[in-house]
Amino acid sequence: MKLAEMQVAEFVNVMASDAPAPGGGSAAALEGALGAALTAMVCALTVGKKKYADVQELAVESQKKADGLKARFVDVIDRDTEAFNAVSAVFAMPKDTDEQKAARKAAMQEALKGCTKTPFEMMQLSCEALELTRSLVGRLNASAASDLGCAALSLKAAVQGAWLNVLINISGINDEAFVSEYRSGGQALLDKALPLADEIYAEILKAM
Repeated sequence: MKLAEMQVAEFVNVMASDAPAPGGGSAAALEGALGAALTAMVCALTVGKKKYADVQELAVESQKKADGLKARFVDVIDRDTEAFNAVSAVFAMPKDTDEQKAARKAAMQEALKGCTKTPFEMMQLSCEALELTRSLVGRLNASAASDLGCAALSLKAAVQGAWLNVLINISGINDEAFVSEYRSGGQALLDKALPLADEIYAEILKAM
């Protein structure tokens, strides 16, 4: 069964077990999905409300965007674990001859690159979701303002958790160009996401 199809209790029990995956990467993706879902919810609570007649188009379009981001986060929950499983599979490869050792080393490098790409994707999605959420602060259903704050916190956890996973994987990669691309790209995404999340939280807190 896919992780994304599990019930909540089952998912957290698997994560709490001695199984190496799912781990922090899938948890970060779940945090992102929760953040996007909360943003979608605030939009849904605005759609159809006469009090917010002037922002109906914004609410409808933003709900579609948030739902799309949520679905992409959910998809990467399983893909991140699948990427880690590819790393685990390398350890089962034979290493008796020089050729086998070389093949094993090459396979590990490719597997680690796969394990880098999924959390990097989470960081990109987190930035998109935070930008969307920021654009909605103070404009949608005021009764659900705290939910937008919670969305920002979940997305902040997602981007930071994903960044840790990028870092741990590139530490084992020998391809300097790849490492440089994902280190600099990830840092740029982090530098963009964290101020956005903090700004959202501060604005919501000020309005409480």
